[in-house]
Amino acid sequence: MKKFSVYLIIFILSSFVVTCGTAKLSTAKAQFRRGEYFAAANTYRKVYNKTSPAKEKELRAQIARQMGICYEKLNIPARASASYQNAIRYKHPDSLITLNLARNLQNEGKYKEAIRNYQAFMEYAPDNQLAVNGLKGSSEADDRKNQRSRYQVRRADLFNSRRADFSPMLNKEGDQLYLTTSTDKATGNDKSDITGLKFNDIYSSKKDEKGIWQRPEPIEGSINTEFDEGTPAFSSDGNTMYFSRARRDAVYPTSTEIFVSHRTGGQWGEASKLEIAKDTFSVFAHPAISPDDKYIYFASDMPGGQGGVDIWRAPLGNSGVGPVENLGDQINTAGDEMFPTFRQNGILYFSSNGHPGLGGLDIFKAREDEWGIWHIENLGVPINSPGDDFGMTFYNKEEEEGFFASNRNDGRGYDHIYSFLLPSIKIKIIGTVWDRDEEPVANAIVRVVGKNGANHKIVAKNDGTFEVNIDRGMDYVMMAGAPGYLNDKEEFRSDSEEEDAVYQVDFELASISKPVLIENIFYDFDKATLRPESKTALNELIELLNDNPNVTIELAAHTDMIGNDEYNNKLSARRAQSVVDYLIEGKINPARLTPVGYGESRPKTVDKIINRNHPFLPEGQVLDEEFILTLSPEEQEIAHQINRRTEFQVLSTTFGLY
Repeated sequence: MKKFSVYLIIFILSSFVVTCGTAKLSTAKAQFRRGEYFAAANTYRKVYNKTSPAKEKELRAQIARQMGICYEKLNIPARASASYQNAIRYKHPDSLITLNLARNLQNEGKYKEAIRNYQAFMEYAPDNQLAVNGLKGSSEADDRKNQRSRYQVRRADLFNSRRADFSPMLNKEGDQLYLTTSTDKATGNDKSDITGLKFNDIYSSKKDEKGIWQRPEPIEGSINTEFDEGTPAFSSDGNTMYFSRARRDAVYPTSTEIFVSHRTGGQWGEASKLEIAKDTFSVFAHPAISPDDKYIYFASDMPGGQGGVDIWRAPLGNSGVGPVENLGDQINTAGDEMFPTFRQNGILYFSSNGHPGLGGLDIFKAREDEWGIWHIENLGVPINSPGDDFGMTFYNKEEEEGFFASNRNDGRGYDHIYSFLLPSIKIKIIGTVWDRDEEPVANAIVRVVGKNGANHKIVAKNDGTFEVNIDRGMDYVMMAGAPGYLNDKEEFRSDSEEEDAVYQVDFELASISKPVLIENIFYDFDKATLRPESKTALNELIELLNDNPNVTIELAAHTDMIGNDEYNNKLSARRAQSVVDYLIEGKINPARLTPVGYGESRPKTVDKIINRNHPFLPEGQVLDEEFILTLSPEEQEIAHQINRRTEFQVLSTTFGLY
C-alpha cells in the first residue's frame, strides 16, 4: 500500500525536492530525512551499486539497511527483505534488522523463513511484542489459510486505476462509493517523492438508474487540491464529510490533518481543518464517525499511545471536538493500528500490523461489551492476506457486503479496491404439528425461545406445517399448543457448522377430550409390577405433565378378556396405581392423578393407526369378545395385546388456578 503521509502517517518535513546530477549518499540521506522514500530508495540503490563489496562492507551494510527501511515504507516487502538480508550479510550491528526482516518475510507469505528470523531476534528480546505477535501470526498462518471463512472476495476493477486506489467508503443509501486514488488524472502536476505517484484525490462512483456502478469521477466541489486528500468518512445524514489532508509548506514542517466539509446544493463546500488537539507535530488521519455521530475515531502517533500509530477517539459536539481518548491496549499495540470504520450496527473494524495476523495490515473486527471490554477477531482468509488489507465499508443491510482495499499480489505495492460478501447462513426448522391420531393440527401455535434471547411465535398452517429461521450453534426450547390439546415441548440445539441447514422437528399433541394411549408400558406377567423398559414412556409423561401444570388426569389400566371380571378389575386397578406411584415419585402432585382399573370392560376401538399396522382389524371395530372369537388364534393374541393397555385422559385444565 502506498501509504505516504496521509496513509502511513509519515511526516513531510519540507516541500522542496532535492535533485542532483549524480547519485550521492548525502542526497539519499536528505531525501530520507524528508520522508521521500521513493526518491531515497532510488538514490541509495545507485550508491550501493557503486560501492565495493570487498572494501566497503560497513558502508554497504548501512546503505542496505536504509534501502530496506525505504522499501518497507513503500510496502514492497520483497525488496525490503532482500535489502535487510544484505545488511545482515555485511554485519550491520543493529539487531532490529532481524525483526524487520522477519516482518517483511511474513508480508511476503514466507512464513517458515519469518519464523526462523523471529526466533533469532527473540533470543535477544524475548518479550518484544511485535516479535511475539509476529511469531504467533506466522505460526498460525497455515491454519488460517486452511480454515477459510465464508467471505467471497473479488477484485472490483471498475473502481481501480493503473495506480493506487484505496479507502472505499459507501454513502448511507449504498448508491455512491467514495475512494482515494493516485490515478494519473488526479489534481496537480507533481508526483510525490515519497511514493513516486501523483498526490491522491477523492473520487466517487455512482449507480445509474438501473443500479449499475459507473466509472469513478472526481467528487464535486473544492475538496481536491494540489495536496494529498483521502480516507473520507461521513456523518449519519451524509451531509458532512471528514477526510485526511497532507498539506505541504515551504517554511514549516507539515503533517497529516483531518478536514471537514459540508454538502451544499449537491456540492462539497470549502474544507476547514478539524481542531482535535493543540499538537502540530503529531499525525491525525483516517477519520471514522460512530453511527450515532457522538464520536470521531482517528489514527494518530500522538504521545500517550501504545506505540507506533494508535486509534483514538474524541466526542463530537456543537462546540467542537472534546478531549481525546486512546482506545487502549486491547485495540492498540506496539505496531500500527489505523483505518477505523464502522458498520451501522456499531461494530468497529480496523487494520493492524501489530496483532497476530497473516502479514502486513490485517483487518480486525472489534465489539465492545457492556463492561468496556473489546472482543477482537481477525477476519481471516480470504479477507486478509500476507499483504496490506484495510479500509472496510459496508452496505447498510443485514448481510455483510461492501468493499475494502488490498495490495495483495501487486509487486509494486499498489492498492486496489476489492468487493466482499459474507452470505448469510440460512438455518431453519421445519415441522408439522400432529395429534395422536396423526391428523394435522391447524393453526397450532409454536413458540421457539433461544438461549441468545430469540423469541419466535409461529402459527402453523392448515396442514399443521410450520417453519422458522434460527441461528447456528444455539440452544432452543420449542413448545407447540392448540385449543383442545395439551402442550408439547422439545429441546433442540442447532449445529455450529458454517453452512445452510434445515432441521425437522415435529410435535404430537395429546387431545384433552379423549383417552390417550401411553405406549410401551410393560408389567411383569400377571402382576402390577412395572418393568424397567416402561420408564422411558413414563418419564415422558412426567415431562408432559410438567409442561401442562394445570391439568389433572385419570390413569386408566385395561386388561384383555382372559380371566374373570373381578380378577381383571383388581389387576388393572393395581397396575393403574403402579403408574400413579411412579409419577408421584417423579414429583407430580398426587392431587392431579386419579388411578382407575377398568379390567376388560372398555375394549379398544380400532383406529386408523391400528388398522394400518394390522389390516385384518377394520377401522372403527370394537375389540370385544364377540369379534375376537371370530379371529384366528394368532390374530386373537394381537387383539388381546391391543386391549392390554394403559391410557390417560384429561379430567380438568384448571388445577391450581383457583
